Amino acid sequence: MSQDNKPFNEAIDHMNKVEGNVANLAKADLNKLPKPLKYFGYFMAGFFSIAILLIIILKLFS
Repeated sequence: MSQDNKPFNEAIDHMNKVEGNVANLAKADLNKLPKPLKYFGYFMAGFFSIAILLIIILKLFS
């Protein structure tokens, strides 16, 4: 284990292992997510973006 990935203490190391946290987020490859999860994320981001724009436009006209 390199110095950068060394846990703060044993309790934090155990918690990270139990929760499945990535030791170094720079090494996490987000392109390996399942396709349905990716599409759901794209849908949610698009939905909220369009909803915010519609709310702003409707507030301007009322």
